[in-house]
Formats: sequence, structure tokens, C-alpha cells
Amino acid sequence: MFDGVSSWWDGIELWLAQQWFPVQFVLVMAVLVPLCLLLAWVIRRVVDLVAALVADRGGRPRSAAPGAGRADLQ
Repeated sequence: MFDGVSSWWDGIELWLAQQWFPVQFVLVMAVLVPLCLLLAWVIRRVVDLVAALVADRGGRPRSAAPGAGRADLQ
């Protein structure tokens, strides 16, 4: 199975390396830009989830801004 994938990838890599540079650039950007956007979205969702879990664990309501209750301490 891995031999088939390896030979397929080698063929794609060889084909891409033989293309004119502007064609290479457009093809790579057409793949990398959507992948980077997807990865950034996934990272943001994970960070939001972890932040929500940490906020819940701290016992502080999510809507409370940091320092919201300091006015009554003065």
C-alpha cells in the first residue's frame, strides 16, 4: 500500500518540479492557502474550547470581565 502512495507522490512531485515557476506558485498556493485557513480555524476552535474549560474550572462566570468587581474594593 505504501509503495503505491510513494510512487504516486513521486510522480506528482516530479510533474510539479517540471512545471514553469508561475504555474508551480499558483498550484502550491491553491493547496496551501485553504490548508492554512483550515488549520487556523481548527486551532482557534481548540483554543476557544480550552479557554472555556479553564474559565469554567476557575469558578468565574464567562461574562465577567477581568477586574469587574474591583470597584467595591475601594
